[in-house]
Amino acid sequence: MMEEKEKPQIVEESIWIAGEAIKKAPRLQGVPTGVEGLDDLFFVAELVDGKIIKKPLGGIPAYSVTNITGVSDTGKSLMVEQYAVMQASRGEGVAFITVESPAPFVTVGLRERAKAMGIDWDSIQDRIVLIDAASHGRLRENLPDLFATLAYAIKTYKVRHTIIDSVTGLYEAKEMMARTIVRQLFNFMKKWYQTALFVSQKRSGHEELTAEAAGGYAVSHIVDCSIVLSKELILTQTQARIYKKQIGDVVRLFRIDGCRMCGHDTRTHFMEITELGLVKIGPPITGG
Repeated sequence: MMEEKEKPQIVEESIWIAGEAIKKAPRLQGVPTGVEGLDDLFFVAELVDGKIIKKPLGGIPAYSVTNITGVSDTGKSLMVEQYAVMQASRGEGVAFITVESPAPFVTVGLRERAKAMGIDWDSIQDRIVLIDAASHGRLRENLPDLFATLAYAIKTYKVRHTIIDSVTGLYEAKEMMARTIVRQLFNFMKKWYQTALFVSQKRSGHEELTAEAAGGYAVSHIVDCSIVLSKELILTQTQARIYKKQIGDVVRLFRIDGCRMCGHDTRTHFMEITELGLVKIGPPITGG
């Protein structure tokens, strides 16, 4: 006897009227990043005297989940460290999940970023909570343990911002699970109203200025916003002319690959890592 198929169920609680859903939505506002040149690249449309104008948001959208991807040595970790220091200096709690390097070593980097930004480390160090998944394999291998630990940190230390460096390390050797893992992380951040930054690694074989990371498009298709960092070694006269650099120079590039929560600058910009180890976003690349 053939088994009867389960009758499809209507999930009524999944249905929202837009007018009701908007009442539950947080106010769209910018979160300053601590990265020079970045905050004005996000904007909203505003009606002024009958005309639609672009108004800078003043940072990344609050409560967004942003993916920062690139090959090694493109400034990804520096960028999220600057963000963490900036939020702590604003009096807000930050959870920094370190997957690649043990917590004490990450703390040294955070302290150096604070010094370079002119922010007193002693005044902010107690607002940054590190979760050391690099040293504790069960946090990397068991998402429920990671979520329970992060939820405890959020409640205990009033955390409003979460950084994962890097999210790629949470699906090492199991890239078929990447999309499922990233989806669970994304949903957790939304549930707890976190403004989150995920660092994801690109393989050197991937196109430099795409959002593709290890695990394919799992990250960029799920998150709210993707930022791509890249670097190029100038080897030809054509490159030298386009980038207005000398042969042998290294050029760093930055692009917002997409942001579904607000408008954003779509151009490719020059990027710089200063002598003090700070990321700065420069002008857009122009022709000629």
